[in-house]
This record gives sequence, structure tokens and C-alpha cells, in this order.
Amino acid sequence: MINTTQRNRVGVIGGGLGGLAAACVLAARGYAVTLFEKSAWLGGKAAVLEANGFRFDMGPTILTIPSVLRRVFSEADRRLEDYLDLIRLDPQWRCFYSDGTALDLVEDVDAMAAALQTYAPGTNSAKGYRAFHAASERLHRISERHYFWKSIGGVRDMMDWRAGVSFHVFSDVLKLRMGRSVAGTVRKFVPDARVAQMLDHFTQYVGSCPEQSPAVLCGIAHMQTSEGIWYPRGGTRAVPEALVKLGEELGVEYRTETGVRRVLTDNGTRVRGVETDSGEVIELAAVVSNADSARTHRELLNETAPRAVKRFEKRRTYEPACSGVVLYLGLNKRYEHLLHHDFVFSRDPHEEFESIYRKGEPAPDPTCYLASTARTEPETAPPGGDALYVLVHTPYLRPHHDWARMLPEYRRVIIEKLKTTGQMPDIESRIVYESALTPQDIHDRYHVLNGAIYGLASHGKWNGAFKPANRSPDLAGLYLAGGAAHPGPGMPMVLMSGWIAADALDRDGLAPKGATREVPQKHLAKV
Repeated sequence: MINTTQRNRVGVIGGGLGGLAAACVLAARGYAVTLFEKSAWLGGKAAVLEANGFRFDMGPTILTIPSVLRRVFSEADRRLEDYLDLIRLDPQWRCFYSDGTALDLVEDVDAMAAALQTYAPGTNSAKGYRAFHAASERLHRISERHYFWKSIGGVRDMMDWRAGVSFHVFSDVLKLRMGRSVAGTVRKFVPDARVAQMLDHFTQYVGSCPEQSPAVLCGIAHMQTSEGIWYPRGGTRAVPEALVKLGEELGVEYRTETGVRRVLTDNGTRVRGVETDSGEVIELAAVVSNADSARTHRELLNETAPRAVKRFEKRRTYEPACSGVVLYLGLNKRYEHLLHHDFVFSRDPHEEFESIYRKGEPAPDPTCYLASTARTEPETAPPGGDALYVLVHTPYLRPHHDWARMLPEYRRVIIEKLKTTGQMPDIESRIVYESALTPQDIHDRYHVLNGAIYGLASHGKWNGAFKPANRSPDLAGLYLAGGAAHPGPGMPMVLMSGWIAADALDRDGLAPKGATREVPQKHLAKV
């Protein structure tokens, strides 16, 4: 039973990675934390599918920038390595092209440049890659100084106006290359179309079109090469399991199968608690919402803080990021030419992006992302087999999309792509288990906006990098985390959003600390 008189009790709505991170940070700083999760499991999209001897990560498959996760654990003076066994993957990706060639992305910049000299001779790609990587490093460093680790909703929030804005700050802002796109920046450095297509796909971590996304997102390239790509033993599902374990040690109360119907407020000015789907009213000093930020306002605040909702909607029109079709293919024999992570690229990226992001229709010749996990962790499949994860980006849901009707034909398109460009002509004879997620499934299962996997799109050369701030400017005591809040989607960014939301709440000094908390005995529910 919750003691509603505790004035340091805070609530977290949603048990995705952002919510779990926020709960751990708040508990480590002395708050009594209750986390409400509508589903039967914790971890959001980082769920697991187990069937017929195969184990698939259902959502994210790549862990990058592990320093973000390490920072969450350090809040409680814990070592990440005591909770997770991380395996470094290098090469990071293998890229397959429609011309029959393949190219590996390796971590070391010099080695990658040397590989490009051989792969694309006479195109200046090796020198261009070095220059691109240097620009990416600058963007990453500037982001660390002005963009990451604090609540940001727009360019003004990047400035510390109280301390005065120096020439160096303005210089950094100018170096963000605002007004330029990812695709344009990539092609300025690397003229070879195949290499440019590989570099474009750093932006796919945020589910947005490289032709419409701001150039600052090119900083993702350095983030990945500087800290590497990692596979947690047990799959990325091991990340939320580790966070839940940490939260339990710190006294977080996890309430699964408990949806929140409304966020309660004092006359629409300040959060005072929540009402669950069962009608239970719980008084809270503050709330961190890990639910989609747009749905948080439209569904949880519409009755109790209508002015805050209007201000949120008026501030900016946010477009959902893309959605996707995911095929989970259990193979009785694995393909030796695949790496752990692979891209099977479309023949024409402009045509692909035009279909998905402008026309709102599935691409006729899509890019497929593959995770072939058995080569790193054989236990994910029966001996000799593979648990092959295939993700193809699609538009977010439109009113005319009927994926129950569309899936069979689009599955045929995807399989054909794997047979040809992916060099797997006999794949259908190797499939002994199959399941799928469509955009409609993603919308229904994860309660995201229009089935968008990555929250809100990062479109707009000037303001595309900005999402709703983690500290609500419209409602005191409301904080936002997740892919639809700053700094955006992708596993490390979502984890960072949880840290920022918790830190902002703590900095605002909403409540005294020090109440005694009991450690609950609840366990994760498997999907």
C-alpha cells in the first residue's frame, strides 16, 4: 500500500528504458519511486520473443554509447560490469549493395579509410571519410557541451543566459551546421554513392530521413566509432533486466499491469498525482512520463490540464518518426557470410526515402537491417541455426494503411530483397519459425504515436534536432522521458532522457529526501 503522505514520493509512468533509468536515478538520489506500467512486462520495446528454441530481441538490437548506461549505474555507486556482460562487435556492420559488393564498417578510422581506398579507388572516399569523421567528432563534442545531459526544447535552451553567452558559445552553435541536412553533409565529404548510403544510415537510429534531418545528427558517427557497438549477453533485453534489478535494490516499486488514466493537477498548474485505470488515486510530488510525449498530453492531461495541452500543441507541430515491419525468422542453418549486424541496402536511397517519408507508402525496394545473433551467442537458436531479426522501415500509420492486408505482399518484397541483394537465395527453405510485427502491432502493443518506433521525427534542417524538453514548461512537476522527448530516440538517447528528467526533477527541489522504502519482491514478466 502506498503511503500517500510521503511528500518525496514521485511517480514514473511507463517502464520503457527511459522510465527505468529515471526511476533508478531518482531512487539513488533518495526519492521514493513508484513506476506504473500498463503492460505485463518492463522494458518497453526492449522485450524478448522465445519460441521453438529461438530467442529474439523484439526491439532494439544495438547498444551504443555504453557510457550513458554506466552513468545511470554510477548514480548508485554501482559498476555496470557487475550487471551486464557486454561483447564488443567489430566490424560494426556489414553492408550489402545491389551491385553485388559488400563493405564492412570498422571501428578504427584509419583502417576504415584504408578499406575505402580499396573499395572505392579514385573517388577520394578515404580522404573524405577522414574529413567526415573529423567533422562528426566536432559535432559530438559540441553536443556534449551544449545539448546533452540537460533539458533542451530549442536552441535558446542551449545557452546559459545567466552566465552570459560568450563568443565561443556562438561559435559552437554556428559549427552545428544548422540549415544543412545529413545527406548533404555526407555527400560533401564522400562522393561515392555506396559509401554515402552507409553513412546516411547513422540517421536511421532516430528513424528519420537523412535528406530532411539536420546535419548535427552526423555526430552520431563519432559517438559510435569512439565507444563502439556492443551486444549484451542475453540480448538487449538484458539492459532493462539490469535496470530493474538495480531499481529493486534501491527500493523502486514496480506496478506492472497498472495503466494510468489521468495525471491529476492542482487547477492545471501543478502535478499532484495520478489516477490509475482501476480508479485508484495516488498523491505524488511529481511525475516523470515515459509515455509518448504527444500522447501524454492528449490522453493523460486533456481533462486535467487543458491549457498545458494547448500550449504543447501550439508550440510546434511534431511529426511521428517512421515505423517498421519486423520479421523474426528462425533458421535451421545460419548464413556464414553475415555479421552480427548487417544492412541490405536499397538500390536507390532517394526513391526509398521519398516513398517512406514524403509519399507515406512502403518503399518498393527497401533497406533491410539484420541482426544475426547466433554467431555471437549460439544459445539464441538451436545448434547450427540462427535467430534472424529483419527490420524494414515503413511510414508511420496512415488512415488507409491496413497492415493485416498489406503484410503478406510486403513480406514477399522483403524476402526477395534478402534473396538477391542479401545473397540468401534459399532463405525460405531455411525458415522453420516465423513471426512478425507491423506498424499496427507496434502502435497497439507499445502505445506509441501512429506506430512510430522512434518517437518523433528529427525532420527540419533548423529545428529537427529538438524534441519536447524533459522539464515541462507548461505544467510544474511534469517531466518527460523516452524517444519522444529530448534528446530523442535510440537506446543511449532514451536512457539519457531518463537521467535528464530525473536530474531536472531533483534540481527543482520538489520534495525533501530520506524516507524509508521497502524493496518489493516483484519479478519481470516474460513476453
